[in-house]
Amino acid sequence: PPRSTLFPYTTLFRSPSGLFQIFELGLLGIKSEIVDTLPTAGGQCTELYPDKPIYDIPGIPLCTGQGLVDSLMEQAEPFNAGFHLGEEVLEVTPQEEGGFRVVTNTDKVFDAKTIFIAGGVGSFQPRKLRQPEAEALEDTQLFYRVKDPSQFHGKKVVILGGGDSALDWAMDLAPKAESLTLVHRRDEFRGAAASVDTVEGLAANGQAEIIRSSTLTALGIEDGRLVSVDLKVAGDEVRTIPADALLVFFGLSPKLGPIAEWGLEINRKTIGVDTERFETSIPGIFAIGDIVGE
Repeated sequence: PPRSTLFPYTTLFRSPSGLFQIFELGLLGIKSEIVDTLPTAGGQCTELYPDKPIYDIPGIPLCTGQGLVDSLMEQAEPFNAGFHLGEEVLEVTPQEEGGFRVVTNTDKVFDAKTIFIAGGVGSFQPRKLRQPEAEALEDTQLFYRVKDPSQFHGKKVVILGGGDSALDWAMDLAPKAESLTLVHRRDEFRGAAASVDTVEGLAANGQAEIIRSSTLTALGIEDGRLVSVDLKVAGDEVRTIPADALLVFFGLSPKLGPIAEWGLEINRKTIGVDTERFETSIPGIFAIGDIVGE
C-alpha cells in the first residue's frame, strides 16, 4: 500500500537551486523534502559536469560542478532535509482542505502545503552524434560529459561544440593534452566572451587549435578504435584530425516528463510563473531555476 507522510510545508525537486532552498527554508523553520529522478543530488552539475570548472558563482572565483553541490549539501546539513533519490513524481493532486497530494513512482505519498519545482531543464539527455560507429565508442573514446579529466592528459583531444562547456573544457585540457582541437559549426561561439578570449589566447600560443564553420562528417576507426575525425571545412574541403578522444558538447535534449501532465502553464518546455513571486499558474506551486520560462 502507499506510504503517506505529512509534511505541512513544502516538497522540493532537485538541482542546485532546489538544494539552496533547503537552507533558505530552514532559516524560516520550514521542513524540506527533496525528490529527484537522478540517483544523486545536484542535477546537471553532478550528472553532466562534476569536474567542470565553474567561474561565475558570486564570491567563489573557481569551483567544480561537484564542488558546488558538495558545498550546498554542507550548507543544508543542519536542516535535516529528507532525500528521496532515484524517484520520480508521477502525480500532483490539489486537496480540498488545501495543499497537495504528491505520489512518486515507488508509491511514496507526501501531503505537502507547498511545492517548489527546481527541475533544471527537466529529464535530460545529451544530444548525441548520428554516426553509426559512435555508440560503440561511448565512455571509452567518445564522451558527452567529463567525470575524470585526467584520462585526457597526454592525449590527442578533439572537442565539438560552441557553448560554455566546450570552451571550459578546452581551457582546462589544452595545457595538459598532447594536442587539443576545438571545432564549432559556426563562426561565433555562444559561450562567455572571456572564455572565448582565453581559448583564442591558447590557440595563439600553440596550445590549441580552433576550427570554425566546420562539421563532423565521419569517424576514423582502426581495429575498433577511434584514430581520427573527418571535418567538412570551408569550400567543402574535408580535413582529417588525429584523435584519441572526442568530447561532444551539443547541449541537452530536455524533456519535462510527468511535470507536463500536472496542469501547469507550459511554454516550450519551461514553466510560466509570476515573476514577482515565482508562483506558477497553480497557487501553491512555485518554480525556480532553469525550468522557469522567460
